[in-house]
Amino acid sequence: MQLPSIALLATTITAFSRPPQGLRPPTRISAGGGDARQVVILFGPPGSGKGTHAPKLVDKLGAPQLSTGDMLRAAVAAGSEVGQKAKAVMEAGGLVGDDIVVGIIRDRIEESDCSKGFILDGFPRTVDQAKMLDACLAEKGECVNAVVALEVPDAVLTERICGRWVHKASGRSYHAKFAPPKSLGGAAPSVETMLDDETGEALMQRADDTEEALKTRLAGYHAQTVPILEHYSSCVARVDANQGLDEVWAAIDKAT
Repeated sequence: MQLPSIALLATTITAFSRPPQGLRPPTRISAGGGDARQVVILFGPPGSGKGTHAPKLVDKLGAPQLSTGDMLRAAVAAGSEVGQKAKAVMEAGGLVGDDIVVGIIRDRIEESDCSKGFILDGFPRTVDQAKMLDACLAEKGECVNAVVALEVPDAVLTERICGRWVHKASGRSYHAKFAPPKSLGGAAPSVETMLDDETGEALMQRADDTEEALKTRLAGYHAQTVPILEHYSSCVARVDANQGLDEVWAAIDKAT
């Protein structure tokens, strides 16, 4: 099985010659000793609020949030053995295989900031990857402790995502319904009526924030995630993320 999203990184391979901003050089944790690490997997479709709650989980656990993209970039930039393998595959136009990705994860979770545990964001994507992850953790007598799945009806996600507008230069974000710019008034949202509050410049919508694009993304997410949640059924916490932020966080806090 392959990790499709990794293929997109091949086009930016030249950017991997320097360490990603904010990532410090790896420091290994000592083998053995210490309290058991907390291993959490966090799932959530686009618009579910994962980006809002993940930092709170990081603070609570004292453990980093790890994404495969960030880990791959760091491994390639560091020139590690597994990073060199990944770089060679991408430079040849191939897809980075599961064995390489899990190898990168194996190296990353040995760093000192993972001494209390770690939060995997969006990985594994397939049951085969989940089994490989389980085997990797079992080597250290560890296992996945909790899988948190944020759940929101697709119709609500569509409203959240398709109403998003951004100011490209600053990154300021607006929503046609929930956080409209002053310029909108009672008008229908458009490039003429959606203007940045500070500069008056036109806002834009991301290409993948359309209803059709979101429908495809959600279908892919559900198809990938359902089998993985079944695989980890004994430790899955399904969180209703279609409620207030405090209520959602309380459920995540309880699950972890």
